[in-house]
Amino acid sequence: MALTGRTALLAALGSLPVGILAPSWTGMLAVNAPLSLAILCDYALAAPVRTLQFTRSGDTSVRLGDAAQVQLTVTNPSRRRLRAHVRDAWPPSSWPVGTDRAASRHEVTVPAGERRRLTTFLRPTRRGDRRAEQVTVRSFGPLGLAARQGNHQVPWTVRVLPPFTSRKHLPSRLARLRELDGRTSVLTRGEGTEFDSLRAYVPGDDTRSIDWRATARQSAVAVRTWRPERDRHILIVLDTGRTSAGRVGDVPRLDAAMDATLLLTALATRAGDRVNFLAYDRRVRAQVQGSTAAGDVLSSIVTAMAPLEAELVETDARGLSKAALASAPRRSLIVLLTGLDSAPIEEGLLPVLPQLTKRHTVLLASVADPRTESMTQARGTVDAIYEAAAGTQAQAQRRRTADQLKRHGVVVVDATPEKLAPALADAYLALKAAGRL
Repeated sequence: MALTGRTALLAALGSLPVGILAPSWTGMLAVNAPLSLAILCDYALAAPVRTLQFTRSGDTSVRLGDAAQVQLTVTNPSRRRLRAHVRDAWPPSSWPVGTDRAASRHEVTVPAGERRRLTTFLRPTRRGDRRAEQVTVRSFGPLGLAARQGNHQVPWTVRVLPPFTSRKHLPSRLARLRELDGRTSVLTRGEGTEFDSLRAYVPGDDTRSIDWRATARQSAVAVRTWRPERDRHILIVLDTGRTSAGRVGDVPRLDAAMDATLLLTALATRAGDRVNFLAYDRRVRAQVQGSTAAGDVLSSIVTAMAPLEAELVETDARGLSKAALASAPRRSLIVLLTGLDSAPIEEGLLPVLPQLTKRHTVLLASVADPRTESMTQARGTVDAIYEAAAGTQAQAQRRRTADQLKRHGVVVVDATPEKLAPALADAYLALKAAGRL
């Protein structure tokens, strides 16, 4: 049983005159006995809570930052009218701070034998699965003095997908991709480029592109045109070890790497390449392999990345290399999204790097901290000078690590969270134009 504020107010109003004019047990009993009887009658007339029936419907997935709607249908099978407050409980991260109380509480009236639908609006603040905890119902009597209260388990899960904030860069990269598709032989002569078609010679074309056999069969000079390689294999490896747990500004390194993964996936699938995905630290956390349709692979990768969280363990470089080679049995472009810290690279990745570069093209992308650049500009005080020295030393160390990787044939992309996704897409297009995929 739950008592309402109206009950407390009536008890106070009845006891106040008795306490002032004729304080006695008899006076208190004369006031509280009728009130107690009214409370018991009100409780008895309240619709039962245990017999209520609940069902859910609505969204099962939502991108981080967007709103989701989950409907809760309340069915009242009893013979009494239900007047209730309903609390639809979800984890705190299902709403922005301070808005959970208004979003999760509902007032509902359900006549006997009928049903009503309540809508809960979720706006999650974190990736992953958000599961409904329980539904708490407080059923009030007709006088509003007492209420029955109970809980119901009504399971539902909403998967919060990573945001695709770098989507705004996709049109410009697709335009560059179309330019590659329309290039003539003078623009694409790299190893592995594919013959596209013949066309008539125009002044300015490279004479080395003339197809003399085709020219001999017709009256006009014919020129071979080329197109970027298609149907290439790309493996995106996302490091979920401890280095991905750090925050750069307001964005975790892991989330910035996920955003870059989405842009590269969307671009590569539009280019006709096959994209596989692997998330690894000491074991495989997520894997997407074998899908060829552009929409399917992007959706699969988004769904696979949604519940991923950085693990506070050192990444097993040998295990990562073994898992990557198993996922890329034929020549591929391996895109490794990891940190550029010297110790993990020198002690972990460099010893196993020859196993990857022997058969595959390796591209390493890392999230740089813009704070380091601002530190190098600090001047004016002793603390600022030490800060500038620390920033310069950190930058020099990252450059040395990047140079070591480049000497092993690795293409390195080191950019801030806002620039990482477009920089990675540009590196992919450059490799494609050079015929290195």
